Amino acid sequence: MALAPAYAVGHKLLSGGPHTLEIFLDYTCPFSAKIWRALQSQVLPWLETQPVTVIFRHQVQPWHPTSTLLHEAALAVEKINPSAFALYSTALFDKQKQFFDETTANQSRTEMYKQLALLATSVNAVNDSVAVLQMLDVQPVATADEARNAGNAVTSDLKYHIKLARAQGIHVSPTVVLDGIRDDGVSSSWGLEQWQAWLAPKLEPRL
Repeated sequence: MALAPAYAVGHKLLSGGPHTLEIFLDYTCPFSAKIWRALQSQVLPWLETQPVTVIFRHQVQPWHPTSTLLHEAALAVEKINPSAFALYSTALFDKQKQFFDETTANQSRTEMYKQLALLATSVNAVNDSVAVLQMLDVQPVATADEARNAGNAVTSDLKYHIKLARAQGIHVSPTVVLDGIRDDGVSSSWGLEQWQAWLAPKLEPRL
């Protein structure tokens, strides 16, 4: 499936050719973190010589309430510095336990936004955490009658990615889609050899 131009710089991990490999990930999912590390350390370097474009896809899993906040933060960072999207994604996966259900049980949404903004500056994804916070900020109102449920500056972006995943029937993370076909046999435990055995034959030219 095509990638909207607004997300082409950050979400396109490789631009290698006619095949398209989409990786649907949730920043609060341990198995997503595992497959991301394998991709970054082994699979993407190999795929640099292959005829395939690799795209990061968001798979927000609502049974982890903080998932939405982490994906919002990644989208905010991308708006400020698109080339740092993958860098910040790595930081989110590395620090994901700080945002697990039990860790954040007594934290407010605003407190977590502040942590996520500071994380962005700590890995040099952005220069100013305030810029990230401004995109994540939800303005409080004095009474319920004033509330409009308008979200924040990245709500429309998040909606786009969630609609896209739903349109492809993605239910869990990680999920891998090659040339529009989902393959639930791909495992987060795979190393490079398993990825090569699965992917290389599919990338060979057809007569």
